[in-house]
Amino acid sequence: MNRKTSTLAAAVAVALGVSSFAASAQQGPPTAANTLDTIIVTGTRVADRTVAESQSPIDIITPEALQSTGTTELATALSRALPSLNFPRPALTDGTSGIRPAQLRGLSPDQVLVLVNGKRRHTSAQINVNGSIGRGSSAVDINAIPIAAIERVEVLRDGASAQYGSDAIAGVINIVLKGSSAGGSLALDAGQYSAGDGNKYQLSGDTGVGFADGRGSVHVAGQITQQDESNRAGPYQGTTPNTGNFPDIGQTTFVVGDPQVDATAASANASFQFTDHVSAYATAMASNRDITSFAFYRSRNNSNQGPLLAQVYPDGFVPQINQYSKDRSIVAGVKGGTDSGWNWDVSYNHGYNKIDFHTRNSINYSLGVNSPRSFYDGALEYTQDIVNADVTKTLDWGLAYPVTLSFGGEYRRETWEQSPGELNSYTGSGAQGFGGFTPINAVDADRNNYAVYAGLEADFTDKFSAGVTGRYEDYSDFGDKFSGKLSARYAFTDKVALRATASSGFRAPSLAQQSYQAVTSTIVNGVFVERGTFPTTSAAAQALGASPLKAESSTSYSLGLVLQPVDRLYLTVDAYQIDIDDRIVLSTNITTNAATNALLGGLGLPQVTAFSYFTNGVDTRTRGVDAVSSYTIPFAASSLELTAAYSYNETEVKKFIASPAVFQSLGLTQSLIGRDEIGRIEDSYPRDKAILSGTWRSDHWDLNLAATRYGSFTVRNSATALRDQTYGASWVLDASVSYKPSANWALTLGADNLLDEYPDRTVDLQNSTWGMLPYSNYSPYGFNGAYVYGRVTYKW
Repeated sequence: MNRKTSTLAAAVAVALGVSSFAASAQQGPPTAANTLDTIIVTGTRVADRTVAESQSPIDIITPEALQSTGTTELATALSRALPSLNFPRPALTDGTSGIRPAQLRGLSPDQVLVLVNGKRRHTSAQINVNGSIGRGSSAVDINAIPIAAIERVEVLRDGASAQYGSDAIAGVINIVLKGSSAGGSLALDAGQYSAGDGNKYQLSGDTGVGFADGRGSVHVAGQITQQDESNRAGPYQGTTPNTGNFPDIGQTTFVVGDPQVDATAASANASFQFTDHVSAYATAMASNRDITSFAFYRSRNNSNQGPLLAQVYPDGFVPQINQYSKDRSIVAGVKGGTDSGWNWDVSYNHGYNKIDFHTRNSINYSLGVNSPRSFYDGALEYTQDIVNADVTKTLDWGLAYPVTLSFGGEYRRETWEQSPGELNSYTGSGAQGFGGFTPINAVDADRNNYAVYAGLEADFTDKFSAGVTGRYEDYSDFGDKFSGKLSARYAFTDKVALRATASSGFRAPSLAQQSYQAVTSTIVNGVFVERGTFPTTSAAAQALGASPLKAESSTSYSLGLVLQPVDRLYLTVDAYQIDIDDRIVLSTNITTNAATNALLGGLGLPQVTAFSYFTNGVDTRTRGVDAVSSYTIPFAASSLELTAAYSYNETEVKKFIASPAVFQSLGLTQSLIGRDEIGRIEDSYPRDKAILSGTWRSDHWDLNLAATRYGSFTVRNSATALRDQTYGASWVLDASVSYKPSANWALTLGADNLLDEYPDRTVDLQNSTWGMLPYSNYSPYGFNGAYVYGRVTYKW
């Protein structure tokens, strides 16, 4: 891994240091507003809607909650604050080991829309094709966003395609950035796992500056992070040592855990008031992440290459998969309003992600002893450009409050590219661990779409509010879609209210799902295979029975109860149902035979031991309930904040596509959608999760304790139910204590997973690759054990 400080890292370090100690040492942090009174901007166009008044379930995650544990990752922090969000930590899954997806309400990671300051965030160029949660998805990489930049996170747990367009089936995560013209912070974190590895260091901070006599402001933030790998691999317990991917009996050679990461991220959030009615705004973000994960161990006799490896890797070798993810975005716009109630917002949104792949500590067997040990494997790139216009108007219809009319339009263009690696990375047998993309695999795909929407929201009386929204979109590649939403809230009293929504939605197939093609190594039923992934429009996939992808369609309903029975106590309970038709999945890894490889050979493609392709393969129904409560107890010189949250959901595959007729003619007996893929959708995540937390705050001390119960989950084997395993529920305890010698300084010591909890071990030896992969990649809290950390923070 390149450990040199990049230009971006240097810029971040300078930005973090600017004016950090120039502020007055007597100025304390601002007092946080009551969460219920927070004005929300997600899921509504009404200018003064609060959390308590929302017609849809919404969570507010504060920066204090995001920084209450030792994690340096935004996705991990959110998963510890939200019971409805699941973020496993898979290993040995190629690119997914380094850029991991998160799921909301048990659905696919690409069925949740991510916004930054209310504007659509671009997705990652990564496509997840191996055995993990989110297999087949192409989602937003929210870990590219620095936590130090965040003012709050609004999580809308409701379908919102009618308001925002594609992807908002499970809900919306809106990341609101800090924008103040004063104040800031600087923090230094360090920690490691109790096993003695996985060391992490982070320098982070933010600061705001005003200019032009208070008419303008810019708030900058950044972080520099270094993380070492962790390893929880087990010893080989099989009977065929020093063959294939197996070492000596009892020897531990795999690297299974968190990757090595060097990361820098920076953001700037600016605004300028031209007049009392017109202002401009801009948000820029950049991050670079150098990630090294690990492939399967190759023994000294791997692929019958004993004589060659004796000269190069006499003890065998573990190839390293290096990803360099470059992420850039900028949003710029002008907005304004009139005295007559018109408000408008016009913006341009550009997002870009490029991932360069290298394989290191490897070899191309076909090149012999002169083979390079490091290879450039090619790149994946995604670009998004959006022009957006939103208009709202308050109308006086003689109701209790003005009616809000909203309408607008959007144009979006997307591109996705897959570029080839160097010749040595793919020629012959290719680089071991991660073979390069070939020129035949090269892709340059693009599409555009336009959308128009309109909506009405009104408080008809002091007790009853409702809204209706409709949105039409037309895509250049698959056609058009219309989405609609109805929402309502009725307050029986100030203490009891009922809310409900009904909506339709959709998710367009991503360009990556339509275009990705590669041959990669993976594990199927404990056996290492070379799998070809073919795009549905390719000659190979068409010959194997694929059809072009179309959009997913959804219908969602929710019903919720809002209770504020006494002062400082807030409780919500929301039940929901989400039906999704034509859900896009990556097929099961279909084992090839001579007839299949003859067909592929006739198309000029290399032989593989398995293949897969994307398909609109399943219809699902998800039902669940979320409960959230909070209670604050004030004392004379301190306070105790208590929260309890619970999420339960269950997804059922109502229908799945039958195998194409060509399978029978080729003699293939596997199902296109196998029991492992159905299990991944239905059972491979905890159906329930509960979080209990308490924070005691005083002038000089903060004590935080959080207990999370992760429910059981089941991993289905693709071949037989006899090798299925249900992993038991686990309690994970996080604790921290902060001492504040003054209003500016805080010293924190904490432990995540304080009791060193591990998930159940995989029982079946073949499922665990003969003991070398002892824990499941589907574990919702990973398998690294306790993490101890310290933090020094200065605020002004």
